[in-house]
Amino acid sequence: MKAVRLKADWAPKKDFVLGAKDVDGKLTYLGSKVWRNPRVTVEELPRPKIADDEVLIEVKACGICGSDVHMAQEDSDGYIFYPGLTAFPATLGHEFGGVIVEAGKFAFDKRTNKRYKAGAPVCAEEMFWCGRCRPCADGYPNHCEALEEIGFSCDGAFAPYVKLKAKYCWSLEPLRANYSGDDLFVAGSLVEPTSVAYNAVIERGGGIRAGDNVAILGGGPIGLAAVAILRRSGAAHVILSEPSKSRAKLAKKMGATATIDPSKESFAEKLLELTDGMGASLYLEATGLPAIVWPGIEDAIWRGRTLNSTVVIVARADAKIPVTGEVFQVRRASIVGAQGHSGHGTFPRVISAMATGMDMTRLVTKRIRLDEVPENLKLLQTDREECKITAIL
Repeated sequence: MKAVRLKADWAPKKDFVLGAKDVDGKLTYLGSKVWRNPRVTVEELPRPKIADDEVLIEVKACGICGSDVHMAQEDSDGYIFYPGLTAFPATLGHEFGGVIVEAGKFAFDKRTNKRYKAGAPVCAEEMFWCGRCRPCADGYPNHCEALEEIGFSCDGAFAPYVKLKAKYCWSLEPLRANYSGDDLFVAGSLVEPTSVAYNAVIERGGGIRAGDNVAILGGGPIGLAAVAILRRSGAAHVILSEPSKSRAKLAKKMGATATIDPSKESFAEKLLELTDGMGASLYLEATGLPAIVWPGIEDAIWRGRTLNSTVVIVARADAKIPVTGEVFQVRRASIVGAQGHSGHGTFPRVISAMATGMDMTRLVTKRIRLDEVPENLKLLQTDREECKITAIL
């Protein structure tokens, strides 16, 4: 079978220190410090074979994530942009929907508590947690001490078939009422990125009260998914800061009440104007450009009349955040980090929301073939007019 693979050279920077969970020459939690000269190719691989607790999925749709783009993108010294857990070579792709074609004898569907059968439509979590370590036992599988990530440290779904443990799968049966054909699996491929946004604004950010104001910085798929989630949660003002006209237009379709073009106007000034001087209860940093956006966030918190604001960091970036402690002390504001999507029922809640009218398929602005993935990974390094590009297999 053909698979989209990424290879890179293990070339640690001088300041890199091998961590306790890193594997020299193979795996690191600090990708941008180690991997150099990324190469994306389409290669022939054998069809995977499954164990008793695994399923084999025929992939029907798989979306390109910003993380895929940043793993394939190199800086001026040749190092990849992506700062997180990586082990190469690996087949890319972690946002997918497909059909189970084989199920092990211990592969059970959480929705029915019965063994999976061939033909079942599913999506899957991207983070593979062990369930044995202390973070898993405490209910934090995103921070598993034996974490693996499909498409990052093990083979992913930009291939006709992918295997994984059944415990990471979620049924797409509830979506059949609204979607059919390819659209069912395109919707399924969007459950994972939407769950990342859900985890960020609801679980880590603490959610909102109906009538609160929220501000989202960055109109990529995660930021736009957060727009839909927060509007559905009852936010009064859902304000997106995004310079791309096409993404700002899409934000309105997803539920944004207003947009700000930070290349033409002050984020803080416009936010305060739109909210009658109140500012926001929740800020989502989804740009990955901390040096650019944090001064505006601080200005809005300092001058706004809303106390106890929370800033959630969801974008991954190998850069320090410029923070003034006095602002957060005086305004009783908080900063929290958000990684991943698993735990606390994010996947089934997102699927339920999508099954009852939260249409995330609007995020997909281009559909491609599997062999077109490499060129579109390159395209997305510079093109911000496309939002979500999805391969249909």
